[in-house]
Amino acid sequence: MNQALEEAKIPKEQVAYVNAHGTSTPYNDRSETVALKNVYGDYAKNGLCVSSTKSMTGHLLGAAGAIEAAAVCKAIEDNVVPPTINLDTPDPDCDLDYVPNQARDLEVNVAMSNNSGSGAQRLHSF
Repeated sequence: MNQALEEAKIPKEQVAYVNAHGTSTPYNDRSETVALKNVYGDYAKNGLCVSSTKSMTGHLLGAAGAIEAAAVCKAIEDNVVPPTINLDTPDPDCDLDYVPNQARDLEVNVAMSNNSGSGAQRLHSF
């Protein structure tokens, strides 16, 4: 994520929304939370909105990245952050603003979409 931000020349505080890889598995969600905190620092807990569209679609495997990119584009177009649905009892280690259960109006000029694949492949797009 740091490299993607640097290459795009985007200050991290300009990212309003991150569509997390968010598979709802303890290891993945905790690891991604730690990574977001490491990259975004204090802003991760004070201003950054994070959600996982997989909560609504399930994991679409090879199509996940394309569908999530479309959701991020729609968030930017409509200035609405999609929710993480069914987030009733969050893992205490996942303590960011995961936009639980209801979409949120928010000016979104820059958003990041995180995707992971087998073999440690990672894609972070804006």
